[in-house]
Amino acid sequence: MKKTIITAILVLAALVAQAAKSDSTFLGMGFRFEGRVGYNIGGTAPMGMPATIRALNRFSLTPNITFGLGAYKPIYGRWGAKVGITFENKGMDMDARVKNYHMEIVKGGEVLAGMFTGNVVTRVTQWMFTVPLQVTCDVGKVRLRCGPYFSYLTGSTFDGWAYDGHLRVDDPTGAKVMLGHDEGERGEYDFSDSMRRLQIGMGIGADWYFMRKFGVWADLNMGFHGVHKSDFRTIEQTLYPIYGAVGITYKIR
Repeated sequence: MKKTIITAILVLAALVAQAAKSDSTFLGMGFRFEGRVGYNIGGTAPMGMPATIRALNRFSLTPNITFGLGAYKPIYGRWGAKVGITFENKGMDMDARVKNYHMEIVKGGEVLAGMFTGNVVTRVTQWMFTVPLQVTCDVGKVRLRCGPYFSYLTGSTFDGWAYDGHLRVDDPTGAKVMLGHDEGERGEYDFSDSMRRLQIGMGIGADWYFMRKFGVWADLNMGFHGVHKSDFRTIEQTLYPIYGAVGITYKIR
């Protein structure tokens, strides 16, 4: 994973350097370049809060850095188009209280599936290259953006544990298995192998340049499908990648 991150930084740095040497054109089509860095915040979550999730005990920030290169082209009047390439992480670390939540765990080397009531820790990492394709509209000093994005995951994890509760094996009336708080007493799970490699979604955003070269930006992105493969049924709800982002942008030329 570290090699992938270093490679991504070097590739994006090379692209920025090449753009800086250009005469503000890309293949003669009048593209204007910018670099940007920022931070993603959000999570993999179902659409709406299901009754099985009762409360959020904790939500911790993770290293969700995002950095990339964008190319903007004016088309007509206030309207334009923007394309880019970004390397980013969309991660999550949360602890939730649940009731009759369907899941599969490993306890004492035994795989158990059923309805769990108690607390669940979920840890997610999703390192990816993202290509957004957006239509833009300038409103004063603000550039509004909207369009689809395509992400390819270079590495991902989805794991955690269930604790301080009980699992009813198979169904709500099944045998009760108690889960404790400490390692060895709780139930572990790891669904990393069921993560999708390709994510497609829609994003909206805005750029505002408060100086000639420097500006700030904000995005809101949501996937069209869940983070797991279509045949994954262990978790009862489909979990979508829903993330906002903020950062700083710099006009290269």
